Amino acid sequence: MEYLTYDGSFEGFLTVVFECYSRKISPIDIGKEKAFQEKIFAQKEFIATSSEKAERVWKGMQNKLHTRNKELPLFAFLSEAPGIEIMLYRFIRRIFNTSFSIETDFGDPDVLELKKLEKKVMREAMRVPQFVRFQKTSDGIFFSGIEPQYDVLPFAIKHFTNRFADQQWLVYDLKRNYGIYYDLKKTHEVVLSEKSFNTTNGKVAENLLQEGEKIYQALWKDYFDHICIDERKNLKLQRQHMPQRFWKFLPEKNYSN
Repeated sequence: MEYLTYDGSFEGFLTVVFECYSRKISPIDIGKEKAFQEKIFAQKEFIATSSEKAERVWKGMQNKLHTRNKELPLFAFLSEAPGIEIMLYRFIRRIFNTSFSIETDFGDPDVLELKKLEKKVMREAMRVPQFVRFQKTSDGIFFSGIEPQYDVLPFAIKHFTNRFADQQWLVYDLKRNYGIYYDLKKTHEVVLSEKSFNTTNGKVAENLLQEGEKIYQALWKDYFDHICIDERKNLKLQRQHMPQRFWKFLPEKNYSN
């Protein structure tokens, strides 16, 4: 019985799938190397990521999946749900081992759960651009800390690149400790070893903000307070459209009730 581990990336997971087929391995489980816990009677093996092998698996899935489901494996993977790897592995095996579509076979608990996870991740991916608030630093970079429920930062990048193509910006996932930096030409994935911002709410240290940024935030908060009519305040509806877990990142909510 083998327990296979990988580096935690989607490419790494697809490489594991490739090796399972290539070497006719039937793993009892698949998981991230950093989260591995010893299992009785199980032999652990780490599978190194191969972009070429991952690409072959991805192309194979694209040829088998319907257009509306081509991103399903990736979205489901980014949910980081417990056991997602072995669930996806079983799903992928069914895709390759059948000549007909299984994507609407909701009698299969894996298919049903993967579709549910896909919807949740897609919803979160659409929310992130709505609740990002940039702070302009003294070196002219617009910074925003965020903590999405799922690992959806890569899906938000196209929005920011199109919207702020003339500005340098960095959106940082505080929960997963990585960010996307745009240098006016292209985006880069970065990991900051030294952080000059609050790792809880993403606030940049005041001495590193550009002059006038604090005033701008106060004006934004003042505007928010003026358009908020107490008699019409509906906190239940507000939380529905603006989940409370995002509030700590919003200047308009940090300074108001």
